[in-house]
Amino acid sequence: MTASPTVIKEKESKVVSKPYPNYKVIVLNDDFNTFKHVAECLMTYIPGMTSDRAWDLTNQIHFEGQAIVWVGPQEQAELYHQQLKRAGLTMAPLEEA
Repeated sequence: MTASPTVIKEKESKVVSKPYPNYKVIVLNDDFNTFKHVAECLMTYIPGMTSDRAWDLTNQIHFEGQAIVWVGPQEQAELYHQQLKRAGLTMAPLEEA
């Protein structure tokens, strides 16, 4: 019996860069926050939030039960989520977008 040579293939070393995932900040409807308070919180804590957009999102939260109010990098999402929660809004857990 003859031994056959073993061929070992070298692994190709490829660096694959993946972008960091974005996260969704979601506000949930509740029975104790007023429309005005929700809209004011969104304008206060979400950068670039206009009054019209805040009111549209507030209506969506009320009528659909939730709204995605911001999407972006995890660290910023955590900050906005924490600020809105601290202001008394009912928040869903952060989700990958």
